[in-house]
Amino acid sequence: MIHFDFATALVVAAAITGTIWLIEVLWWRKRRDPAVGAEEPVIVDYARSFFPLIILVLVLRSFLGEPFRIPSGSMQPTLEIGDFILVNKFAYGLRLPVTNFKFLEIGVPQRGDVAVFKYPLDTRVDFIKRIIGVPGDHIVYRDKQLYINGELAPQSVQGPYGAFPVSVIERREELIRDVPHELLVMPGRDTPELEFYVPEGRYFVMGDNRDNSNDSREWGMVPEENLVGRAVAVWMSWAPGRGPVWNRFGTRIN
Repeated sequence: MIHFDFATALVVAAAITGTIWLIEVLWWRKRRDPAVGAEEPVIVDYARSFFPLIILVLVLRSFLGEPFRIPSGSMQPTLEIGDFILVNKFAYGLRLPVTNFKFLEIGVPQRGDVAVFKYPLDTRVDFIKRIIGVPGDHIVYRDKQLYINGELAPQSVQGPYGAFPVSVIERREELIRDVPHELLVMPGRDTPELEFYVPEGRYFVMGDNRDNSNDSREWGMVPEENLVGRAVAVWMSWAPGRGPVWNRFGTRIN
């Protein structure tokens, strides 16, 4: 999912409004002659009004939470097209805006987390996938099933997905770290056996729509510094052409 670089825009806006306000305090205010009723320039009034608000939004967005919109079906059925999700930005440590430099360790990614990250092949693009392998893991994907360090991640068939017959798209439940989540597979599509070793500082990710996801099976691992945060909830859902999907509002992401 591609989005406007809002963090950079906020930093620039904060720098501009803060500079104008500072110049007003240190220089312009002293040069105005109160005897002639000189008024404060409009630009200074705007800068003083907006600077605190911009700083507040920048802090909240950089260190607490950030909203994203899901544009594709690679994480179905966990996330649907049109879902607006909230991402916990401090789950994997606090990072400076724009530079993404981590200055405080808080937590580390866990297998099964649904994570937002910068696409390794183009960091201007945000991706969202499920973390399957953490540093040191041995991952095997065979017959549409995962083996993590030699242990099978159990699956159970839940039935067909939506209006599709079971032979086309099948909904399954999978356990990773004993936490269940749903996924989709296409039983009729051949799946090559794949094997991966996850190096230090890297993470292996896959979409829950296993046969329709562009993920680590195609372009490799996600560097730790590319991680943005952990997706925690769907705060709103607006299906293209259909409007709001009320039963998805406020749902937790497993």
